[in-house]
Amino acid sequence: MTEMKFKIIAKNRSWDGYCKIDVYQLQHDRFDGDQSPVLQREVLERGHAVAVLPYDPFRDEVVLIEQFRPGAISVNDSDPTMPVWLTEIVAGIIEDGETAEDVARRETFEEAGCELIGSPELISHYYVTPGCSTETVHLFYGQVDTTNVGGLHGVAEEGEDIRVFTVSADECFAMQQNGQLCNAMTTIAVQWLMLNRDRLRQNSEA
Repeated sequence: MTEMKFKIIAKNRSWDGYCKIDVYQLQHDRFDGDQSPVLQREVLERGHAVAVLPYDPFRDEVVLIEQFRPGAISVNDSDPTMPVWLTEIVAGIIEDGETAEDVARRETFEEAGCELIGSPELISHYYVTPGCSTETVHLFYGQVDTTNVGGLHGVAEEGEDIRVFTVSADECFAMQQNGQLCNAMTTIAVQWLMLNRDRLRQNSEA
């Protein structure tokens, strides 16, 4: 197959706030061998994220968090079944000088109040919505001890207000099945756990 190429004609930043928006003028090769017209596309520069599924294979418990999400407000206006306070796994943005594993450890402590045991296992590295955003996610499984996990956490300076709680793996799977978990990274992580739970528990007993 012929290598597909693209050309950036111009790129300008139209917004530089909490999120950044870049406006591209570009062309790209087409599958029919021709070239596209000059296209204008707005792209959200969000930064790159890390998400962690904290799971205790000994107690067979998952750590989940709940927090307010402003991006869900307009969705909730049109569909009240979609929550504004979302149940999620741990996640955060990679800052300058950090590795994905650094962020996994930092965010697990900041958001859930627990430490990762050993090295986190990479589940997937994927685009979030590449049609309009640069954001990617490194998604990890992280082993934790859930014995004393729970309560209110988050970094006050960042306006975080996070409720942390634990559920059994079976309860977590039921939440997935009944639609309580309605964000992509959590859904991907829980479905991965459905496939890998037995292996993780067996390895913990070895």
